[in-house]
Amino acid sequence: MTDKYQQHTLSVLATLRSVIPRRSDVTYDEALRIAELQANKLLAAHAISEGSTPTELISELPKITIAYTGALVAGASYWDTTRRTWVILLSRADSWQRQRFTLAHEYKHIIDHGRSGDLYRGDRRASAATQAERVADYFAACVLMPRRALKRVWGNGMQRTDALAAYFQVSERAIGVRLRQTGLVDDWTRCTRADEPGG
Repeated sequence: MTDKYQQHTLSVLATLRSVIPRRSDVTYDEALRIAELQANKLLAAHAISEGSTPTELISELPKITIAYTGALVAGASYWDTTRRTWVILLSRADSWQRQRFTLAHEYKHIIDHGRSGDLYRGDRRASAATQAERVADYFAACVLMPRRALKRVWGNGMQRTDALAAYFQVSERAIGVRLRQTGLVDDWTRCTRADEPGG
């Protein structure tokens, strides 16, 4: 990417972190809304409104390094004090769709760094750690399958999970979850491939 692009992205992380309220009583529902707002700001900063979200909007940010491992890990992120960069670790064994999702998921953990205690307090249904993982998944879904873009293509007639997954470059499982999150379907099996039951 160009130097101009690099300069433009210098404050992206700070901008996304600034969305987090300065209070410690954020509810789980608020945390989900914050995650979607952050995803929308990330997409808007790069003028992305349709099609597949390029992973470069995260991978080419300053102080972000992508590393691959052969280990069977779902993903991880950490601050490398020696190189002074955030490292997002992806598994070579995962499909490229899974790697895209994991990249966005781990970036949300980087955004939340230092504020997780304010955002995720846990409740009787889920621990704070579980809430953090679920919100990171939600953020990844919002980045890769933005609500407006998904509703636009759905309204234009693209309603089969295989077609939607190909369009957004995600797994059919991910698109199925996102269809339910956005209220487009109650049961995503009704929009599967035509040769499958319910398709």
